[in-house]
Amino acid sequence: MATRLLKLAPRMGRRLAEEITQALGEQTVVVVGTHAAATVLPRLAEQLAALRRQRSDIAVEVEKLVEAHPLSPVLTSMPGVGVRTAARLLTEVAGKHFETAGHLAAYAGLAPVTRRSGSSIRGEHPSRRGNIILKRALFLSAFAALRNPVSRTYYDRKIPQGKRHNQALIALARRRCDVLFTMLRDGTRYETEHQLAA
Repeated sequence: MATRLLKLAPRMGRRLAEEITQALGEQTVVVVGTHAAATVLPRLAEQLAALRRQRSDIAVEVEKLVEAHPLSPVLTSMPGVGVRTAARLLTEVAGKHFETAGHLAAYAGLAPVTRRSGSSIRGEHPSRRGNIILKRALFLSAFAALRNPVSRTYYDRKIPQGKRHNQALIALARRRCDVLFTMLRDGTRYETEHQLAA
């Protein structure tokens, strides 16, 4: 218990574990159903532990499959794209053909849309369509890439332009989508010529 609590509360994990153990030892009230809980809870804990083991095993298998894919080195060369994100990108994009980077961005739901109603046109807004799974993967990889100087510079340029944090991240994800399209089309790794310029 102390080990688990230390992960959540490093400074007071051990003390909390001792206090919980002491409180349980001093308990004198028997709640109705305690014996049933004592039977059911260990079984549920075993099932949960088995599910966690299965999840770990599957993660290892997915990692092996991604590393064996020919596009794996291309995808993982991009800052912010690890094995899990590469797996998500492969499952959502592999086998599909996109004419341009704009088509890929529209498929991912990262291309802005113009809303029209009659004669009124209301600016560009984020799309609510597209592949939500791919959009999320690109958004999270853009967030992870903020440690990369090139991505950070692009993000920092968007903030003074009036973009809020999420809007700037979506703009970065859109720009990275263009780079990703070029990398997938040409089979090239992320290099300095793929800078997020302009």
